[in-house]
Amino acid sequence: MGKLIVVSNRVGPLKDTGKAGGLAVALVDVLRERGGVWFGWSGQVSEEGTFGEMKRQKSRNVELATVDMNKADYEEFYAGYANRTLWPILHYRLDLAEFDRPYEQGYRRVNERFATRLKPLIEPGDVVWVHDYHFFTLAGQLRAMGVECRIGFFLHIPFPSPDIITALPRHTALVRSMLAYDVIGFQSNRDRNHFIEYLIQEAGGERVGEDRVRAFGREVVVKAFPIGIDAEGFSQFPKSPEGRRQSQRIKAILGDRAQIVGVDRVDYSKGIPHRFRAFERLLEDYPENRGRVSLLQVAPPSRSELDAYVDIQRELEHLAGQINGRFADVDWTPIRFIMRGFPRKALAGLYRSSRIALVTPLRDGMNLVAKEYVAAQDPEDPGVLVLSRFAGAAEELNESVIVNPYDTEEVAGSLQMALQMPLDERKSRYEAMFNKIVTNDAKRWAESFLSYLSG
Repeated sequence: MGKLIVVSNRVGPLKDTGKAGGLAVALVDVLRERGGVWFGWSGQVSEEGTFGEMKRQKSRNVELATVDMNKADYEEFYAGYANRTLWPILHYRLDLAEFDRPYEQGYRRVNERFATRLKPLIEPGDVVWVHDYHFFTLAGQLRAMGVECRIGFFLHIPFPSPDIITALPRHTALVRSMLAYDVIGFQSNRDRNHFIEYLIQEAGGERVGEDRVRAFGREVVVKAFPIGIDAEGFSQFPKSPEGRRQSQRIKAILGDRAQIVGVDRVDYSKGIPHRFRAFERLLEDYPENRGRVSLLQVAPPSRSELDAYVDIQRELEHLAGQINGRFADVDWTPIRFIMRGFPRKALAGLYRSSRIALVTPLRDGMNLVAKEYVAAQDPEDPGVLVLSRFAGAAEELNESVIVNPYDTEEVAGSLQMALQMPLDERKSRYEAMFNKIVTNDAKRWAESFLSYLSG
């Protein structure tokens, strides 16, 4: 068996620094088991860009290999096509998508350049696993260069219905290039079915088995592989010194009050303004919660160079100020809005000390916050997960309280139900969800995908 080569826009770290996401930890584990290379962008912009020296860093049998981008690559490929065109379309936001031909040309150029730099690292018998929307066309470029090894692709974000994706100029060329992969994985059955519907409706494709589709002269595996977390590992984090310290701080602030927590990057797909309005509705419709329940929203900024993100940040600050001005008392602030991240162990303590997690994206491939919240709970006194029906996690975690994030009245009513939920019901819901996330953890996700990819 050859080595595993993982490709993603950003790579590493090879060591769990406490801030590394669950995906990074899972990929490092599977790379260590098989030995391999993690290839991607260095995060640096330089004059030489992809033509510059490849940076290489090795730890035991795993190597990080990264290249820079130049300014044009960054603006056209990353800030442009990836984040101004593909991201909004894949999250059903046609109104925010920008269709700029230089962006698309930059996207294809960078995919070609990455393929050129990657090819010398590939040896006979190797397996290549490509991640996310930055590299839809990478396998097509590698095949054109004569690479014949098995190449798989996993999309971490949603794939929309055909009527949305067909709004993308030259969508057929993009999807055709995806068929150069041998295995194409999605977070949920809904996303997988949308992709298959596209192939059948737009490309004359046909299903040739439960998980196999033929289109554009290729037969590929198309399957849902719901991503997991290291649930057992995360469940120990609240007991760590950092986790306990965070829990104690929160309890000292709250006293006998209840806390609702939301943890998201500032992004229009996360539905945070809708969440603030639903919490306002809770205080309006159920006034007994005034002074008794608060919302803590942790929202580190992302993609701050894009106008849409500046706008949503301003909207959130305005909404929080408006709601606090309306309902706050001298000893109680309804919404605490923190625009920075926390290390994972501290975050686990924050989850455990929150009676409810309000996870209400308007669209999400999976949403690992939902799984982390469940993992962090005290089995003897667990909190309640209130989860958007439009998160991929809702397919698995159907014992959560499922809501329509657009319906503020429904979300407010569900929050009230969760606040009043008796202990035995909270425990039975928690136990069912915890068993699922332990069984379908990050290790199993990676092994399942790679078992299909290895053929």
